[in-house]
Amino acid sequence: MTGNAPARVGVLGGGRMGAGIAHAFLLSGSWVTVVERDDDSADAAAQRIGGSIRRSVERDDPLDRGDLQARLSAGTDIAAFADCDLVVEAVPEDRALKERSLARAEEAMPATSVLASNTSSISIDDLAAQRRRPGRFLGLHFFNPVPASALVEIVRGAATDGAVVDEARVWVEALGKTPIVVRDSPGFASSRLGVMLGLEAIRMLEDGVASAADIDAAMTLGYRHPMGPLRTTDIVGLDVRLGIAEELERAYGERFAPPALLRRLVAEGHLGRKSGRGFYEWNEER
Repeated sequence: MTGNAPARVGVLGGGRMGAGIAHAFLLSGSWVTVVERDDDSADAAAQRIGGSIRRSVERDDPLDRGDLQARLSAGTDIAAFADCDLVVEAVPEDRALKERSLARAEEAMPATSVLASNTSSISIDDLAAQRRRPGRFLGLHFFNPVPASALVEIVRGAATDGAVVDEARVWVEALGKTPIVVRDSPGFASSRLGVMLGLEAIRMLEDGVASAADIDAAMTLGYRHPMGPLRTTDIVGLDVRLGIAEELERAYGERFAPPALLRRLVAEGHLGRKSGRGFYEWNEER
């Protein structure tokens, strides 16, 4: 262990979330291995994390960019997880994809290590049902953008060992973030509440109640939210929010039904900040 963080961490999936998770563990002192589906994706993940490292060093002089970069590797061989203490699955929010990815990771990693899913809505118990070692499996729900977020939701499945939950809590604190522990249920605590607010904001925009900026201002100025629900949806990704809403609709019914506006924007490729347009225009580097 390095300062209570896992000595070696594997991240399966190097997109925006996976890159952020890798970055957080690098800052805590871990050696991090990112595995992607092909060479191009692995190279893109390494560049994405390298950009985050550069920005961290610019903000904090004591950080050693060379050391951070040296502790990062990115590739396509899942056998690289063979010496990891923790492996975090961070592929897109698709149940079948997550099940396949978790199975591959579990085959490669040591039996004594912890496997976690970064799912924001899929039942940990459902995913655990396919695991060889369900006691050493749990949810670690990071928030986007990971470097700026102060929270990690630890999702405890019915079979998760208490000692694994305790270990995860220590790891999250070593990242400088606050852990909350929730019992497995669709949407957990954060997604269930946050998505409900976001969907209602989209319905209000759809109904012409107010502009996106004014709806967001109602929550930032009136309720002291750090960011409005529509801007948050742009940052998370409209496609990601749509997938979560569909998962919650299956679990809880019509109150989580995705608005037509959300479906239309996703179909048109307007996914938020990562595509340059969602409920807002995004012109900065993505």
